[in-house]
Amino acid sequence: MTGIQEAPAHALLSDGTTVRIRQAGPADREDVLRLYEEMSPENLRLRFFSVSPAAARKAADRVAEGVRPAYRALAAEYEGRLVGLAEYEVLPAGSTAEIALAVADGWHHRGVATLLLEHLADAARTAGVTAFTADALSENHEVLKVFHDLGLLVTRRFDGPEVHCTVELAEGNTYLDAVDARGRVADVVSMQPLLRPRAAVVIGAGRRPGSVGRAILRNLRTGHYAGPVFAVHPDAGAIAGVHAYRSVADLPQVADLAVIAVPAAAVPEVAEECGKAGVRALLVVSASLDRHQSGALIQACRRHGMRLVGPNCLGLANTEADVRLDAIFAAHHPGPGTAGVAVQSGGVGIALLEGLSRLGIGVSSFVSLGDKYDVSGNDMLQWWESDGRTDMALLHLESFGNPRAFSRTARRVARSMPVLTVDAGRSEAGRRGAASHTAAAATPTMTRQVLFAQAGITATRTIGELLDTAALLHAQPLPTGTRVAVVSNAAGVGVLAADACSEAGLDVPTLAADLVDELLDLLPDGATATNPVDVTAAVGEEQLHACVGLLARHGAVDAVLVTLVPTALAEATGEDLVHALTQSPERLPRPVLAVRPTQAARRELLPTVGAATIPAYSDAEDAARALAHAAARTKWLSRLPSPVPEMRDVETARAREIVAACLDDDPEGGWLDPQTTAALLTCYSIPQIPWAWARDEDEAVVAAGRLAGPDGRVVMKAYWPGLLHKSEQRALHLDLQNPSQVRAAHRDLVSRFGDRLTGVVVQPLAERGTELFAGIVRDEVFGPLVVFGLGGTATELLADHAARLAPLTELDAHDLLTSPRCSPLLFGYAGSPAADLGDLEQLLHRLSRMATDLPQLADADLNPVLAGPRGITTLDARIRLVPRQEHDPYLRRLR
Repeated sequence: MTGIQEAPAHALLSDGTTVRIRQAGPADREDVLRLYEEMSPENLRLRFFSVSPAAARKAADRVAEGVRPAYRALAAEYEGRLVGLAEYEVLPAGSTAEIALAVADGWHHRGVATLLLEHLADAARTAGVTAFTADALSENHEVLKVFHDLGLLVTRRFDGPEVHCTVELAEGNTYLDAVDARGRVADVVSMQPLLRPRAAVVIGAGRRPGSVGRAILRNLRTGHYAGPVFAVHPDAGAIAGVHAYRSVADLPQVADLAVIAVPAAAVPEVAEECGKAGVRALLVVSASLDRHQSGALIQACRRHGMRLVGPNCLGLANTEADVRLDAIFAAHHPGPGTAGVAVQSGGVGIALLEGLSRLGIGVSSFVSLGDKYDVSGNDMLQWWESDGRTDMALLHLESFGNPRAFSRTARRVARSMPVLTVDAGRSEAGRRGAASHTAAAATPTMTRQVLFAQAGITATRTIGELLDTAALLHAQPLPTGTRVAVVSNAAGVGVLAADACSEAGLDVPTLAADLVDELLDLLPDGATATNPVDVTAAVGEEQLHACVGLLARHGAVDAVLVTLVPTALAEATGEDLVHALTQSPERLPRPVLAVRPTQAARRELLPTVGAATIPAYSDAEDAARALAHAAARTKWLSRLPSPVPEMRDVETARAREIVAACLDDDPEGGWLDPQTTAALLTCYSIPQIPWAWARDEDEAVVAAGRLAGPDGRVVMKAYWPGLLHKSEQRALHLDLQNPSQVRAAHRDLVSRFGDRLTGVVVQPLAERGTELFAGIVRDEVFGPLVVFGLGGTATELLADHAARLAPLTELDAHDLLTSPRCSPLLFGYAGSPAADLGDLEQLLHRLSRMATDLPQLADADLNPVLAGPRGITTLDARIRLVPRQEHDPYLRRLR
C-alpha cells in the first residue's frame, strides 16, 4: 500500500478519535511487547489461544524483523502510544496471507481493528494478495464480528473450538458501501466539536475594534451562543465584554472549539498549545501561512486529534436553537434556516448568506473552508446528511482533494436533498485565480462538469443563478418533466418568456384543443390559450387563479410560468394579479413561478395563504434557467442508482505484472510497443482484430498469408517508439491484396522511415462499420476518465467526445454511449447498421476497470473501434505508462 509504505496516514475511529496508521518495524519491538503485556489474561488468551508470555515475545520479535516481501505489519497509535497492530504473512501459494490482529485493552469497540484491516487489505492488494485467512477461537465473537462487518466476502470453517476464516479482498460495491458507512459515522462524530462545541475560545481577539478576532468574539456574544465564550490575550483583562485569559491552559474549562486569529507566524505555536490543553477543533481565520507554518499547523492537529477549518477563511456558524454559534466575521448574523452552505471564498460566502437571508431560506450551518487543509466539502455533505435539519446543500469549491470520494458521497446525498454549486474557474483566467487564491491545482472544465453531472450536483454559472435555483427548489415541488405553460397578461412579455424557456432547454408545447377550450371558458374575451397563454390585460384575480390552477393540475404540462406586468386596467379595477397566485391554501402539484419585470429584487419568495411560497423573478431568463435545473434534477432522480459492474474475467494481477516489468525496463515510462499493448488489452478481455508482428519483409509476407480473410486483403502499419499518428505520417498501407503488394508496401515504409522503423503490424482488412474512439485519460486532480466518441481520422478534428470519471456505473456507461453527437449512428441512423450496444458498454466498463486497476496508465487510445451488428473490435490501440503510485481514493484517511 503506497501511502502506508511511504508515510503514515491519519484516520478517524468510530468515536471520532484520530489515530495514526503507520508501518511497524524494528523500533517497535518494545511497544509491541508492552501492548501484549498490558492485555488482560482473557484478551491474551483470545489472541494467542494461550496466556504464555513466550507467544507475546515471539510476536514482538516477528514485527522487529521489519519489512519483508511476504510480511507487513501496520500499527495504530494515539499520541505516540501503540493501540493496535495488524499483520499479514503471505502463505507459500503466494496469493493468500495469514493475518493477526491485536487491540489494546481500553480501545475495543472503537473501530481500531476494522480500520487497521482496511489499510492492511489495501497494502495486500497492492502486493498481489487476493485473500486473508485467520484462525480464531469460536468464542471470540468480537473478532468474528469484525470480519463479518467488513463488507468483504467471508467464509468460515469450524474445527472444534476454533474457526478458520477466509476473507476475499476483492473490492465490490458492498465493501465500498460499508467503508462509506463507517467513514460517515466517524466523520460526523469528529465534527461535533466544530459545529456543536460545548465551549469556545477566541485567540487573537485584539483590543482594536476593527480586528477579525474581535469581530468574531462580538458575533459569538451577540448571536447568543449557547455555551461559554472565552478570550485569550497576553494582557488578560476584558475584550468586548468577555474576560480574557493569558493562555489556553488558564481557561476555567476546556474549550471544544478554538478560533485562531493571530499572525501567521504564531499559528503553529498556538495550535500546539490548544492541542495540549485538550481543544478538539480549530477554526483558523489567519491567512498567508507559508509552507513551514502550514505543515506545522496540520501536524499539530493530527498529533492531538483536532479537526481544522481553514486557514484563510471567513468562519463558521450553526443556527440550531440549542447551539446558536456565529463565529463569522461578517456584518450580520446568519438567519436560521435549512440550507447548508460551504464555500472556499469568503466573498462568495457573504453573498450566499445575504441572499439566503433575503429570501427567508436561511442556513442550518455555514462553513468557510478557506485553504481547506482538513475539513472539506465531503465532510460537510456528510454532516448535513445526518444533522436532521438541512434540506438543501450549497457549495462553492475551487479545488477537490479527493474527487472520487467526493463524487461517491455527493451521489448518495443528492438522493435525499438538492446539492447545488457554483461552477467556479471555467475560464483559463478563472482557473489561474482559483489556483493563486487557494493554492489549488487548476482543474479542466470538462472534467469538473463530468464530476457534477455524475454525482447529481446542480452546477450553476453564477451566484445569482444558484440563488435563483435554490429559491425554486426550496419553494416548489420538482417539475415532472420539461414541458412549460407560459401565462402572461401582456403578449409581448409572454413571447419573451417562451423564448427564455426554449433557450434554457425547456419545451413550450402547443396545448390540446380540449384544454384550450377549458381555458378560454375561464378567461376574458380576446384571450388566447395555445401556449403561451395570453390572458389579456382584462384578466381578473379569480380568472387568473383558475387558469393557473387548471394548468398546474392538468397533465399536459410539468410547470407553469406566469409573467405579469402592471396595467392601468388592473389598477383601475383594484385587481391584484399577484394575489391570484398566492391565495391557494393548498400546494399545487406542479411548480408555479412568477416573473415580474418591474419588481425591485432580482428574486424573492411570495408567501401564500398556505404553507408554500411562490418564487418570483424580475427576468424570465432567470426563472427559465432555474426551472431547467429543477427539471434536470427530476431526470437524475428518476434514474435508480446503478452499481459498478463486477467483472470476473479480468487478470488484474497479470496486468500489474506487465506494467511493473515495463517500468522496470524504462523507469520514466512512455508509449508501449504493440505486443505489450495487446497483452494488456487481453488481460481485460478487450476484443482486438487478429494481428502479427513482422520484423522484415519476409515475415510480413508470411503474416499476410496467415491473416488474410476470404478476399485476401490485409493492412500494414509501421511502428517505431513514439509514432502516434500513422495516417498523418502515411505510415500505413491499406487493401494489400497479394504478396507482391505486401513486399512493395514494406519496402516503401523502409525507404521512407529507415532506421526508425523497428517493425510492422499486419492485420486483415476489417469489415465496414462505424468507427468509434474509446480511451482513458488520467487527470492529475480527478483521476482517470473514460472517453468515448467518434473515431477514425477525424476524431481530433471534430472532437465529438464525451467523458465520465472512472469507475463507471451502468448508467455512466449508457450516458457515455448516448452523449456524443454521433450516437445516432449506433442506433442505425440513415440506414447504417446498428451497433451491438451491449458489447460497447462492456468495452467501456473494461476500460474503466483497467483505469482503476492501473494508476500508472496515463493514456489509452483505442481508435478506431469498429462497431457493427455482429460486435466490436479494436483496430488500433496505444497505451502510455508513467511512474505513478496512487492512494486508494476510498481508503479512510484524513487529508
